[in-house]
Amino acid sequence: METSRKNVWLFSLSLMIIIRLCIGEYFDNINNTGRIPIIINTWAFDQANKAGWSLLEKNKSSLDAIVAACSECEYLQCDHTVGWGGSPDENGETTLDAMIMDGATHRIGSVAALRQVKNVIAVAKAVMEHSSHTMLVGDQATDFAIAMGFSKENLSSQWSINQFEQWKASGCQPNYWENVHPNPRNHCGPYEPLDEYEFNDDKFRYKIIDRNNHDTIGAVAIDHNGRIASGTSTNGMKHKIPGRVGDSPIPGAGSYADQDVGGAAATGDGDIILRFLSSYQAVENLRNGMDPTQAANAALGRIIRKYPKAQVGIVVLDIHGNYGAACLNIDDGFPFIVRSRSQSQPSKHLVECLSTSDFRPNSILTIRSDFKFTFWIIFYTIFYLIVHENFDYQN
Repeated sequence: METSRKNVWLFSLSLMIIIRLCIGEYFDNINNTGRIPIIINTWAFDQANKAGWSLLEKNKSSLDAIVAACSECEYLQCDHTVGWGGSPDENGETTLDAMIMDGATHRIGSVAALRQVKNVIAVAKAVMEHSSHTMLVGDQATDFAIAMGFSKENLSSQWSINQFEQWKASGCQPNYWENVHPNPRNHCGPYEPLDEYEFNDDKFRYKIIDRNNHDTIGAVAIDHNGRIASGTSTNGMKHKIPGRVGDSPIPGAGSYADQDVGGAAATGDGDIILRFLSSYQAVENLRNGMDPTQAANAALGRIIRKYPKAQVGIVVLDIHGNYGAACLNIDDGFPFIVRSRSQSQPSKHLVECLSTSDFRPNSILTIRSDFKFTFWIIFYTIFYLIVHENFDYQN
């Protein structure tokens, strides 16, 4: 009987060690407040990060920090992919997209194809604060912005005008038309649809999506109260078909935040990201027990199986201030910026991109993927064995 009792306790101890190995990191981070407040953003936009952090260190909200970070990039016209004066469409016009999300309430403000108003992230926040809607688009979004006190301005710059003129002079190349006549690879429009066609695998688009032609600054922040928010801002793809909207203003695609687990923001080929809701997927991966790097890798793993040459980057921040990132097909890796309570300056990170050769679909789906369920099953198993052994001993 004594040997049997020892075996039970040895078995129980082994199970508790397994629990510690599987989910110990989670429990270690529950009270880890040294990283909070914190803000993380896509690309090497350090000035945007500084603008967001300047509010967080003054105990302002994470929503205010997101607006400040994105607004700074809009003002600086980061890489000509954010803000006014960049990425002209086929008509030579620059239009803007943005969204902001409160992880605690899941309220969202979003605007798409905004015309003639510069501070698009602030307009998105106004949609969240002054309406019960989630998204406004086009000219009506402009009307709303003007009613909220924003100024109507020309969004063109000399750079965007030059880009448009060069594009026209080069025969409207590159462009995003498919299965139309005349051949869009050799001619400008107007186009008409072909009677017979086949869908291709987007091989041509891979040649025109790169570090200087992508969607978004994306950011995620946690404030001194532990409240999380996320947001994005972009002027979209260069020479896009007028009216095109990518992932940036779409909740779950451009960014997503949930107070229970964390947030994420994506960047890159917005049309591809839209098909996978990568930010939402990354946050759900956090919910299922993955750490931020695993969550990012797994979210992009869904893309790489379908579009192995797509260019995408994603940053992920869990609710405890742990962060990670992943990317696909970004030359020289994907840079991102982080600033937290434990840092005196923003830190630039560079993550090496995944490839089809090093992605294993199920390699990160371990016992940690549902640690709460695992914990309680093991707990009740141990409890049952101890009670059962005591009962046998007494009898």
